[in-house]
Amino acid sequence: MSPPFRLALVAGEASGDALALRFLESLRERLGDRELVLTGVGGEALIAAGMVPLFPQADIAVMGFGPVVARLPLLLRRMEDAARGIADFAPDLLLTIDAPDFCLRVAKKVRARAPSIPIAHWVCPSVWAWRSGRARRMAPHVDRILALLPFEPAALERLHGPRTIYVGHPLIERLPTLRPDAREAAIRADVAAPVVLILPGSRRSEIRHLLPVFGEAVVRIAAVRPDARILLPAVSHLREEIGQATRNWAVQPDIVVGEAEKLAAFRVARAALAASGTVTLELALAQVPTVAAYRGASWEAAIARRLIKLPSVILPNLILGRSVVPEFIQDDATPDALSLNLLAALTDGPERQRQLEGFAEVETIMKSAGASPAANAVEAALTLVATRPA
Repeated sequence: MSPPFRLALVAGEASGDALALRFLESLRERLGDRELVLTGVGGEALIAAGMVPLFPQADIAVMGFGPVVARLPLLLRRMEDAARGIADFAPDLLLTIDAPDFCLRVAKKVRARAPSIPIAHWVCPSVWAWRSGRARRMAPHVDRILALLPFEPAALERLHGPRTIYVGHPLIERLPTLRPDAREAAIRADVAAPVVLILPGSRRSEIRHLLPVFGEAVVRIAAVRPDARILLPAVSHLREEIGQATRNWAVQPDIVVGEAEKLAAFRVARAALAASGTVTLELALAQVPTVAAYRGASWEAAIARRLIKLPSVILPNLILGRSVVPEFIQDDATPDALSLNLLAALTDGPERQRQLEGFAEVETIMKSAGASPAANAVEAALTLVATRPA
């Protein structure tokens, strides 16, 4: 009888938990009757799935400079606790997921304590965008990076980082929920009364900087398309704040809350005005022509210009290696520029067609790893375990 497979997981937040659960589901299919023993750091869902926690995930689930500084002594202690607990557990594999500031420090400490433990990290840090020196620093203590984006393996090789494998993005598994049925497609096709999505981001700072200019752009859109319906998907904890911020808009948006309502909005939308971020990739896969924008504090923009050395910050553009989604940063994100480009995206013509053709390419590239990112991640992880030195 085979010995149990011993797996240590470190997931610092809810998005990591979701990936970990899919990984466990695929891993159990691969292991068959072989027992799986789990320990590590994660949320209640992972604990319910059989993971013995080293400490509560809430101890490390902090965001923002101020909260991190305030909790720094606890965070440092929990890094040591995680490394010690994992080394003592002696797993067949350590899989850290996202949250690189915490996870990769734990990986480094585990490597120092127990050099023979194979270590994989799922979700490549954005070293290709900024702080590229992190790639080289990861190489001694991370054996595999499991990447969500298809350009990341080449980027990590160029930056002398760990070996990186493109396993696919979880959005690929959600394509059916992003695509319209016949009724929804008819709504999307309506040029005279189009559904326009407004997506100002999920952080208060994004909303504060973007909503005013988005509101002015909406007025200009409505002047040309008076029958347009404006939909604004919002995360629940910011619903009230967004409602207050838009109550004086000359054209009132319909605010929808929750993932199901957001996906329903994507399926009927003819075009979108969105904050730069992962949502632009969702929109590309939903085949919704998009205008992207970013505005932040002046000091943030100054730092970003010094650190980020990319021709675009929009994921579909980076995947294609060319610009198909128009993007407007800081002072360039004016109501006139946004509305002009959004009207072009709403109208049947070369600009809209160029985006749709680009999005079809994005889908083909994103599908190149296969239908199940979790199964691919398991395959890469088990290959790493099988090839480790005896």
